[in-house]
Amino acid sequence: MTTAPHAGARNIPVPTQSTYQTRVADYWNAEENPVNLELGKLDDLYHHHYGIGEADRSVLEEPDPVRRRERITAELHRLEHAQAELLAARLGPLRPEDRVFDAGCGRGGGSVVAHLHHGCHADGVTISEKQAEFANAQARKRGIDDRVRYHHRNMLDTGLPSGAYAASWNNESTMYVELDLLFAEHARLLRRGGRYVVITGCYNDTYGQASREVSLINAHYICDIHPRSAYFRAMARNRLVPVHVEDLTESALPYWELRKEAEHLVTGIEDTFLTAYRNGSFQYLLIAADRV
Repeated sequence: MTTAPHAGARNIPVPTQSTYQTRVADYWNAEENPVNLELGKLDDLYHHHYGIGEADRSVLEEPDPVRRRERITAELHRLEHAQAELLAARLGPLRPEDRVFDAGCGRGGGSVVAHLHHGCHADGVTISEKQAEFANAQARKRGIDDRVRYHHRNMLDTGLPSGAYAASWNNESTMYVELDLLFAEHARLLRRGGRYVVITGCYNDTYGQASREVSLINAHYICDIHPRSAYFRAMARNRLVPVHVEDLTESALPYWELRKEAEHLVTGIEDTFLTAYRNGSFQYLLIAADRV
């Protein structure tokens, strides 16, 4: 266990994992992708998600190759940070004594953003031991490890105390788990009236089954993207009532268009995302829901 559990938490010595989840953990324990690491080095905020908003494409006109690389990296990071700030703002009015839960926290950037935005305590959970260790080291470096902590646990069975959290979220991590199991855990952790927020890619099931592009994204990230309707059905079954739904698809396009031009950061999946967003088979969605 990376950190000691809070008072009232169940003692879980290691995350319970299926064979598939073990593969996911292995993937993220080995992952050293520059598109995650190089951007995070700019300000020690490591995000494992994509960006939103209008991009400053003048960075592509920079004549000096070293400076061009630096400017593109900084602009992509700015767009990712804008996404994290949007999510943090949707968590609702929070007080410094409140606790929030970051499910599938990656290297921890989202928890730090939520803490800086609201002053609250944050617990992040990741199935990757390496990510949890990295994130805790970053919290210590910032001097906020008394308020922001990361745990090597399964977000479907965290062992954290029931009803202790004012808000919780998933940021591009729901495609690795069954939604009913995930939302049941969020409903358990949230106090009555607590806010849950998810930002995710989902396939548009008004078009039928998942498109070829969605299948390629699944293969690239070893994930299983859910249909849009599945989120609302699973929320209804687990006492989570949507209060705000926002389609971020158009807002996500500039990030992918710029990333496609970033030779030092491309992963080969950029065109697939752009095609899926543009043909309508894939959507980038924010859902905020209250726990009743």
